[in-house]
Amino acid sequence: MVDFFQSAGSGFREAFYAVFNVLWGDFITIPLPGGGQLGISLLVMILIPSGIYFTIRSRFMPFRLFPEMIRVVTEKKTSGKYGTISGVQALIVSTATRVGMGNLVGVVAAISAGGAGAVFWMWLIALLGSSTAFVEATLAQLYKEKDPLYGGYRGGPAYYIHCLFKKKRGGKKSILACLFAVSGLVCWCGISQVIGNSVSSAFENAFQIPPLVTTVLLVALAAVIVLRKNATVRVLDIMVPVMAVFYLLITFYIILTNITTLPGVFQRIFEEAFGIRQVVSGGLGAVIMNGAKRGLFSNEAGSGSAPCAAAAADSSHPAKVGLLQALGVFIDTLVICSCTAMIMLLTPEAMTSGLEGMALLQTAMQYHMGNAGGIFIALIIWLFSFSTFIGILFYARSNIAYLFGDNWISQTLYKILALIMLFIGGLAAYSFVWDLGDFGVGLMTIFNMIALFPLAPQAMKALRDYEQQRALEKVKRKGVEN
Repeated sequence: MVDFFQSAGSGFREAFYAVFNVLWGDFITIPLPGGGQLGISLLVMILIPSGIYFTIRSRFMPFRLFPEMIRVVTEKKTSGKYGTISGVQALIVSTATRVGMGNLVGVVAAISAGGAGAVFWMWLIALLGSSTAFVEATLAQLYKEKDPLYGGYRGGPAYYIHCLFKKKRGGKKSILACLFAVSGLVCWCGISQVIGNSVSSAFENAFQIPPLVTTVLLVALAAVIVLRKNATVRVLDIMVPVMAVFYLLITFYIILTNITTLPGVFQRIFEEAFGIRQVVSGGLGAVIMNGAKRGLFSNEAGSGSAPCAAAAADSSHPAKVGLLQALGVFIDTLVICSCTAMIMLLTPEAMTSGLEGMALLQTAMQYHMGNAGGIFIALIIWLFSFSTFIGILFYARSNIAYLFGDNWISQTLYKILALIMLFIGGLAAYSFVWDLGDFGVGLMTIFNMIALFPLAPQAMKALRDYEQQRALEKVKRKGVEN
């Protein structure tokens, strides 16, 4: 019997990593000058062309309508119904989950493997990913439903996938929608454990606090928030702006104190993004792919996560929520990820040579801030990770409801499961769980993109309608002024 279970476990692991490698491994390889090669994963093959396609179809929306994105953020908010959230609050929730460990350790890993040039490709991918984020968020608004449990609205890819295939085949449930919802729940459980481990490790290194103490306090605080009915958004309303501003201020301080070396940093980024040295050494593939992967999966565009928050927004027009989520991609990659990159690249290369991961980031911070750098990193990791945990449980609401119906039992059980994973992760690190999170988000992306292309014309129609309405408003305003 023991041999049977060991064999079954081994078989599961082999099957798991077979699928994992298809999603994240080198699906195809392209030879490069200098003897190197460019390995392209299946997900990158899907998401980059999709971003280009949606950017062209939207008539380069990220560039044309960036001022409109800012205007929508700053416009006067109207009071919504009980349980609803505004478009800006939906942006805050999605930003809470985008701005997580990927903005710290992920950027460090990209630069460690791909050099400074990876930053340029992160920026480029963000510009393309914002169009994809617009499409999926707008569709989430178009197909949202009323939420009888929490009040307000709910939705996301599971719901617009359901509507797409229900129209064609009928039935109560869509298999593809169920697969998306299950993949999301698996992914977010894995991320919960990663968060627990990241926070406990950071506090042990910075303050010598035993992991058990940190984990118990972390889980207790998380339970107080997530087990309440509607505390999630209220907490993130305060937490996300504070942590973003705090991180920006520290980065601006570092930039100002190293202002004379800043031109050299930008020169290094662009030289290594296209540099002859990288081509000759065979390293150009690593530069491009590490930047592309980090840009794609830090901002989550196309994965279907952020639409779960976008659907909950009460907005006067679906396209407004789409524009806000497109802006969220800019905030994540062009602002927060760039902050992390600047912190590292403004550190003398001699000090960081041979280092990678958290050791690289901690060394950079100690160079800029002395011993306070370690404390800063620990606090930032806690803020980023904790906000991610709260945000993913907000995402989970709609997926649980789709799978199990409207009941508090399933909603509460998943929250308890996530808290257990948070606790386990705080005490021990299991590499399989990191892979489990990547596995889940990879499958989510595949299932989401299958529906995104046939439904995209509806998002483009909503964008045209919104632009026409805005043009009429401007004409009326000029008429009144004259």
